[in-house]
Amino acid sequence: MSEDYDPAAPTGHPSEYADRVLDTVELIPPGKVMTYGDVAEWLGEAGPRQVGRVLALYGSGVPWWRVVRSDGVLLSGHELRALDAYRAEGTPLRESGPAAEGHIPRVDLRRARWDGHAPGGAAGTRGDRDSGDG
Repeated sequence: MSEDYDPAAPTGHPSEYADRVLDTVELIPPGKVMTYGDVAEWLGEAGPRQVGRVLALYGSGVPWWRVVRSDGVLLSGHELRALDAYRAEGTPLRESGPAAEGHIPRVDLRRARWDGHAPGGAAGTRGDRDSGDG
């Protein structure tokens, strides 16, 4: 693999890799999250930065808030939208201390992290993503 390899490079439409990332994000159940690195590991390809790039470019039509930083801190610039979604879905949160900027909670990864398996222990199945503007 060359140093220039970028599976998330924009071409006007999502690459096969980007489609796999978006499909994976859609599998994450409401109230659960995966880190960018979890998604990359689950796919067995690329890394957390490439997952983040896919979501930045194409993620508006999927539940992007279900993919978080490894420290549970909410996506900068989208904190309030994400927080509304987490509260609506019942995602476990940890309250920030008074030293935290804006006192925005973070996701409680210990309780909210999804391992990529359905509740019965079977791996999630991929469905077709709506290709609308979403």
